[in-house]
Amino acid sequence: MNKILATAGVVLLLVGLGLGFRSVSSGGVDCGSAFSPAGGITPMACDGKLNNSVTLVTIVIAAGVLALVAGLVLKLVRDRRVTA
Repeated sequence: MNKILATAGVVLLLVGLGLGFRSVSSGGVDCGSAFSPAGGITPMACDGKLNNSVTLVTIVIAAGVLALVAGLVLKLVRDRRVTA
């Protein structure tokens, strides 16, 4: 179970990073990405698109971290029970 959680955590982290570098556009204007917004003045519509992108990236990365932590905790608990 812990290997499955760890693998899922790593996959979610990689997906979050990929989503963070994905370019977002609004009305044909490139708004940049969650990690690197476009420089200069961008349309107001970019604010909402970038905000949604950042929220999605944050949720996916947080889920990945939680899955990794859960896998580590399960491994530690299982190792402790075996030695006790």
